[in-house]
Formats: sequence, C-alpha cells, structure tokens
Amino acid sequence: QVQLVESGGGLVQAGGSLRLSCAASGRTSSNYAMGWFRQAPGKEREFVATISWIGVTTYGSDSVKGRFTISRDNAKNTVYLQMNSLKPEDTAVYYCAARSMSVVPSPRENEYDIWGQGTQVTVSS
Repeated sequence: QVQLVESGGGLVQAGGSLRLSCAASGRTSSNYAMGWFRQAPGKEREFVATISWIGVTTYGSDSVKGRFTISRDNAKNTVYLQMNSLKPEDTAVYYCAARSMSVVPSPRENEYDIWGQGTQVTVSS
C-alpha cells in the first residue's frame, strides 16, 4: 500500500511563495502519474497540476499558470508544487494524489486512487 504525505503548507502573505512536498512511501513506483488538487472553503476540489513520471506537466486554471510549478524527484519518491506570487484566493487545502494504475497524467480527480491527507495553505492580504 502506498501512502502520500504532504508538507510545506502554512500561512504566507500575498505575493509570497511556498513549496509543497508530497512524499510517497510503501510500495511505491516512480511510474505513477501524480497530481495536486486544492479545495477552498465552501468550494469543490479543483485540479491544480499534474505530472507524468518523465516530467510532462499540465496545469489547471489560468490563475495558476505561470505562478505554480509542479516537479518530481523520482529517486526520492517526492512530488513538489512550487507556488509563487501567492494570492488570497489560493487559500485552500492542497492535496497530493497518485494514479497507481496509470502513467498518464490526468486533471480528473476520480482517476486518482491514492490521496494524501492534505496541507493547509493560507494567504493573507
């Protein structure tokens, strides 16, 4: 069984940066496609970014493109989300997810079968 543990969340002022990490443990495989999702209070969970095992990336809304960067270190079984120029509307719980049955990255949350517990990101104005 694979477990995902996110870290790196916290409170930051608008314009600041955070780097989230997602460490996989257990019966891991660097072939998994990985993704980041977020859920703001009172809203549905939304797709942020996804990455294939060879580093092909796709980003969600235009609001994160150019500000967020997803990357991975397969040797460390870790995926990162670098978030720059943070805005109050980026406030959410950020979740890491893995597709254990596919190497193809996807923006659809129902295609991910392993999820982390989430890490809170709060951006103050």
